[in-house]
Amino acid sequence: MTATTHPVQPVPSVRRRWTVLAVCCLSMFLVGLDTTIVNVGLPAIGSGLGVGTRGLEWVVDAYTLVLASLLISSGALADRFGRRRVFQFGLAVFGVASLACALAPSVGALAAARAVQGVGASMLSPVALAIVVNAMPDPKERAQAIGVWASVFGLSMAAGPVTGGALVAGVGWRSVFWINAPVVVAALALSVIFIPESRAPRARRLDLPGQALLTVVIGVSVGVLIEGPRVGWTSPVALAAYALVAVAAAGFVWVECRREEPLMDPRLFRRPVFGGAVLGAVAVFVALNVTLLLTTLYLQHARGWTALAAGAATLPMAAGATLCAPLSGHLVGRLGPRPPLVLAGGFIAAGGLCLVGLDQRTSVPLLLAAYALIGIGFGFANAPITNTAVSGLPPARAGVAGAITSTARQFGSALGIAIAGGLVAGAGPAALAQASRPGWIMVTACGLVLLLVAYASRPKARSGT
Repeated sequence: MTATTHPVQPVPSVRRRWTVLAVCCLSMFLVGLDTTIVNVGLPAIGSGLGVGTRGLEWVVDAYTLVLASLLISSGALADRFGRRRVFQFGLAVFGVASLACALAPSVGALAAARAVQGVGASMLSPVALAIVVNAMPDPKERAQAIGVWASVFGLSMAAGPVTGGALVAGVGWRSVFWINAPVVVAALALSVIFIPESRAPRARRLDLPGQALLTVVIGVSVGVLIEGPRVGWTSPVALAAYALVAVAAAGFVWVECRREEPLMDPRLFRRPVFGGAVLGAVAVFVALNVTLLLTTLYLQHARGWTALAAGAATLPMAAGATLCAPLSGHLVGRLGPRPPLVLAGGFIAAGGLCLVGLDQRTSVPLLLAAYALIGIGFGFANAPITNTAVSGLPPARAGVAGAITSTARQFGSALGIAIAGGLVAGAGPAALAQASRPGWIMVTACGLVLLLVAYASRPKARSGT
């Protein structure tokens, strides 16, 4: 094995190891932030580009769909061609696409640029985590680093609306994309100085048929949810889309079961604990993104709040997620994944229940309490879901399990936006609160799904990460 693939030699000092973590967390913060920062600016984008709710859904989902589809393949590319090289290329693509978003003259151009952003982001999240794991040979230090990583991820997702609201109010909606440029430049410069090159001892083969079929399944299933209200749920176009999803999904399972190195091994889902964890990851991010989109549209359209005020209203959510993410990791290490999963499900369900009767006059304290409960639940959810996914699997499968749960999270994000947008598409300001009530029922249901996942998780499954 050469020095570039050796897990210990590239980063010898403690200071440098934690500097590598900081640089990688910076990229992870960008990925998470751009998943949610656009939400609060959607009304301003719609006004500026003259587009309705359905077009705005594509602005958000173009990013998450591409990110969800390419996460696993990007990790395989990094193992083969070098993690630092792919990481830097992903940063460059993300930065250029951000500039294209900021300059977009139409919603179509903006959605296309957001899709390219997703390509770059797919090279950051799994690759940066692989760099961190490679740089931290000591298991205890690695566990601490992954705990920091999880906290940054939760913070970035929850901080997006707050940051976006401030930028939209102060500079305009295009600033939510301009802000990426200096961060990308700084991360590129720091990666050249501090991040060592590394590769996997044995690179995985690219699974192009599996990648193509997975992209079709994710893209078409979310696309039909977005466009269904417009084309009609029983129209020939919709029926063709349902058939395409079914055929592509069956083809994906057939292809993956017959490959030596599949993109996503369907046999992993024979383990109820693993399947439950993936379902839990989808549920958490459906709940989060339904909450963010419905909150943005309700506060700005129905209540007439500014983008800054709407972003500030999500501060309790950001605070809850930030404070509870490290506590969740601690609980997983001491008690296993079940207790924090129960807390996550309970808090998310309680937050959704607070708003199932939402109307034009719902009190601000109740709104803030609901957002805080959902944020706390989100903070408790990520660490036990990852732990549940990898527990009981051989160590060699842990990376694959982590990649699948990351894909499930992004798929849940896209699904949540599509569902929430479909509920309120065409609803005027006066009817928006009532139209959004099924969304809050869905958030409550997502919390109950997490309780079921907690029930299914093995009591003795302890974190070894």
